[in-house]
Amino acid sequence: MDFHVELKSSIHQYIKYIYKITKNFPKDELYGVTSQLRRAVLSIMLNYIEGFARRKGVDSKVYKNFLEIAYGSLKESEYLTYFSYTESYIIENDYKNLSQLANKIGGMLWGTISKI
Repeated sequence: MDFHVELKSSIHQYIKYIYKITKNFPKDELYGVTSQLRRAVLSIMLNYIEGFARRKGVDSKVYKNFLEIAYGSLKESEYLTYFSYTESYIIENDYKNLSQLANKIGGMLWGTISKI
């Protein structure tokens, strides 16, 4: 599988997983952790896509900047999933699965950033 396709697929899987589990978060977190976590995971994909679209014919600093923002959003989502786990919004199995997926995505993003 093409690297770009695999990375997009992994990010998409991460987003879908987050949206699925946040449906069960407490209602009083709708405008707090739920909203912030959903925005963070969408930001990973949106910044990756925008950066990828600008990678040719443009200074590589622009591409790298979008990838760094995507990576930062990933790190934000990792903390929010940890927080959600400590607050018992997420069960241990989901937390472990999300952490593994985030580590995979992080490695792929950071590997790309490091090559620019």
